Amino acid sequence: MSELRETEHAFYRDPAHPANVRELARLGEVRKYRKGSVLVHEGDAGETLFVVMEGRVKVYAADASGREIIFGVVAAGDYFGEMTLDGGPRSASVMTLQPCVCAVVRRESLLAFIAREPDFALALLKRVIRRARSATVSAKNFVFIDVYGRLTHFLHENTKVETDGTAVMKERLTHQDLADRLGCSREMVSRILKDLENGGYIDIMDRHIRILTRLPAHW
Repeated sequence: MSELRETEHAFYRDPAHPANVRELARLGEVRKYRKGSVLVHEGDAGETLFVVMEGRVKVYAADASGREIIFGVVAAGDYFGEMTLDGGPRSASVMTLQPCVCAVVRRESLLAFIAREPDFALALLKRVIRRARSATVSAKNFVFIDVYGRLTHFLHENTKVETDGTAVMKERLTHQDLADRLGCSREMVSRILKDLENGGYIDIMDRHIRILTRLPAHW
């Protein structure tokens, strides 16, 4: 059995992935991508949805000078490109963060799946609403909240509380990764994290950030 086929079978059998997402993946063409591959370009016509079967991708936008802002990361068991439903242009670009395997589902197959799977249709609607709400919150944060506020909000939203009371961010992010997500410079992120670390509020080991105590309200 080829490596690609092994990935397919492992994905379909994994109960950690929602059953309807596994069924949706069966409708697509399974493809393998290298790290750094751009799967979707902002502005292109949207004709396909991608189910991530292995690996992770980032959803982002970039300006003419190459500066990026990252809207989110999609991992195995999840999907992206649902905006293809309206046939409009892509609203963001998507790039692989590591070697990935995806099932590429065409718009016609997606529409047929929605018609016969009302539970998935409801889940998809909830997902679109969550993303729209998240986009609204992000826009408000960029306008009304300073970089420190955005950083602390991001940390609280993306850490998990451990049994010892500390909170750990499981995703390993560089300072540049954080800057891209927050819409600021790497230097600013580095300076804030260093101050928090020196103050005993956080520690950072192997790019994992651990919140040790309540973060100060202001920087």
